[in-house]
Amino acid sequence: MIRKDSKGVLTAYVPRKDLEEPIVSMAEPGMWGGLVTLGNGWQLELPAMAVDTRLPVTVEARRVATAGDDD
Repeated sequence: MIRKDSKGVLTAYVPRKDLEEPIVSMAEPGMWGGLVTLGNGWQLELPAMAVDTRLPVTVEARRVATAGDDD
C-alpha cells in the first residue's frame, strides 16, 4: 500500500513483513512505473499507473534484490 500522510510524506506498507517505511527516493518523477527506495534501503518496483492516482492505493509491487539482502 502506498499512502501520503498529512505532511505530504509518501510511505509504503508491506503487510507480509508488517513494515511501514517512508519512500526516500524515486527513479521516475511521477513515482509510478519505476523503482522507489524505502527508508530501510529496500527497493520496490511499482506498476505503471496514472500520475494523478489517488492515494492511498494498494498495488502489486516487486521487491528488487540488492547486494547483501537476506530477506
